[in-house]
Amino acid sequence: MNEPAAAPKLSSTILLLRDNPRLEVLMVKRHYEIDFAAGALVFPGGKTNEEDASEAWIELSDGDFHGPELAARVGAVREAFEESGILLARKIGERGPGKPLVDAKLAASLEAHRGPVDRQEESFVELARKNGFVLALDTLVYFGHWITPTMMPKRFDTHFYLAPTPPQQLATHDGRETTEAVWLEPQEALDMAEDGRATVIFPTRMNLGKLGECAQVAAAVSRFATESVVTVLPVVGKDEMGNPCLHIPAEAGYMQTTEPIERVANVAKR
Repeated sequence: MNEPAAAPKLSSTILLLRDNPRLEVLMVKRHYEIDFAAGALVFPGGKTNEEDASEAWIELSDGDFHGPELAARVGAVREAFEESGILLARKIGERGPGKPLVDAKLAASLEAHRGPVDRQEESFVELARKNGFVLALDTLVYFGHWITPTMMPKRFDTHFYLAPTPPQQLATHDGRETTEAVWLEPQEALDMAEDGRATVIFPTRMNLGKLGECAQVAAAVSRFATESVVTVLPVVGKDEMGNPCLHIPAEAGYMQTTEPIERVANVAKR
């Protein structure tokens, strides 16, 4: 008898963008001892936690979000802070859509809190209250939704977001879950994966390909803010040659609709 598929865990991934002068996206390299996608080049992200769903964020964030959507967006901002040091927030006295985000000085002053927040030794809610900032959830553009295939031992219900990076804020890896933080043009990252210089998992490659259709941050934000997101749950099947593969829906708008099974079989260690 086949065991039931593991329930997917709500997760968030954020594509932090900048122009230099063409569009670049921040990618971090996962630590080799991590049990999922070890050593892979990914966007900052991870599972949401209980505090991400706290109703306290309704008052401590810009944007009208509730329930799982609130948790996913808070999780994306938190993960960006933990894994890169980038803080998508506004000072509480200068809040509101369109208002400037916090500067590098405030973000740098919170550097020592990245690890404790990540380990849940400190509350992200209390960090916001004590330092007078609210999360700029309204700046996140919903970009993608992927659910891990049912045959995988670890499954995630992952929401992808785009966000322009606040000017002057510097990205640095956390040294625990990630070992590098680099800005790359989407095609550059895809080329690195193709020639073996980097490991880039299937969903990441697909989202890099879609993002690479835009040359500037403003164009990406404008386009994807108005496009609908099609949920992708890859399904096991066979390609035209009869080889085992994953199928994803064509209407999701990615650069391919199949992926050989052997390219995804070893993503998780256990």
